[in-house]
Amino acid sequence: MGIPIRSGNIKRQNEAMRLTLATFVGVVFGFSLGVSFPTLALTRMNLPSSLLPSIDLTYVDDNYSKISTKSLWDAWASFRRDRSMYKKVHKLNDTKIWVPTNPRGAERLPPKIVKSESDFYLHRLWGMPYQDLSIKPKYLVTFTVGSDQKDNIDAAVKKFSENFTIVLFHYDGRASDWEKFEWSKRAIHISARKQTKWWYAKRFLHPDIVAPYDYIFIWDEDLGVEHFDAEEYLKMVRKHGLEISQPGIDPSSSFTWQMTRKRDSGEVHKKAEERSGWCSDPHLPPCAAFVEIMAPVFSRDAWRCVWHMIQNDLVHGWGLDFVLRKCVEPPHEKIGVVDTQWVVHQSVPSLGNQGQAERGRAPWEGVRERCNKEWTIFQERMAEAERDYFQTREAIPLNSTGQ
Repeated sequence: MGIPIRSGNIKRQNEAMRLTLATFVGVVFGFSLGVSFPTLALTRMNLPSSLLPSIDLTYVDDNYSKISTKSLWDAWASFRRDRSMYKKVHKLNDTKIWVPTNPRGAERLPPKIVKSESDFYLHRLWGMPYQDLSIKPKYLVTFTVGSDQKDNIDAAVKKFSENFTIVLFHYDGRASDWEKFEWSKRAIHISARKQTKWWYAKRFLHPDIVAPYDYIFIWDEDLGVEHFDAEEYLKMVRKHGLEISQPGIDPSSSFTWQMTRKRDSGEVHKKAEERSGWCSDPHLPPCAAFVEIMAPVFSRDAWRCVWHMIQNDLVHGWGLDFVLRKCVEPPHEKIGVVDTQWVVHQSVPSLGNQGQAERGRAPWEGVRERCNKEWTIFQERMAEAERDYFQTREAIPLNSTGQ
């Protein structure tokens, strides 16, 4: 009779042990799951993209295992707080953003996120953005170049300090030929075959792109710079209040205007005596308010005006030098030639050779013909635009808000 009793007791003891063991295992499993929840949740759960828009799950899986549990919990709590704040802000402001004072096209953006200007500064692919630049160049110099002029441009670039961003416009498509120069690694290279510097300038030197630069040099490739130093040049520009300028041209160079010839009598000159009948007014080009288009230098403000005046389809720039004066006031005081820093115009017909031989004519002849035609077209457009403007003004009543 005693045997069944003992058998029942043993059975109950075994069940109690199994229950205790199961409970212990459950507690251990639950604790382990809880400790690893942030890692498991972030790397294994299929969360909606709106919740974690920028998390690289592979990165998290590889790296979170190296971080302490406390750090994970702190990061998770911070994330939840940020998400809660984001929802709260949007709940309080359900109206759509519209800021009419923002740049055109950016009216739907909050003003603080709008960056309307840019630059040519080169940035790294690693590290913190604010650590990228050891120096921010204050000036910009561009050369429109062909590979045959590499040595001449190499000499020219060395006349510009680290305060200058260097931009090369390659009209022959051979940008890789310049890699032998150390400075070429930090230069900006833009290549489009058989294009002129004014074509490049209109498309790549928008005023909002070059806004960080105090002065913009837009130079040809055939300039001898033995007697030129860019920093010294800008000292003269500032001293004499020039908004548009150029270095003097050595008198031994091929044809130049009297206005742009280098003089030995001073630092800067702003007027000249040309041939009889060439200047109807001593304050007008080519006797004053005039520089040539081979080596102009523009202040930031002057360039903003000049850029808008460059026509999209007129690529040679002929005639532009006669109307640069419209972008500064008074032009005969703000436009001048720096005599203490001068260059030699070598007159290399490189771009002319990029033309096409037609009807038995040499390539350069077609290019020169196009230059002359563009000058005529530009003059006609400017005259028509001014005539339309003044006719409109005459039609506005004197008591109108347009006066």
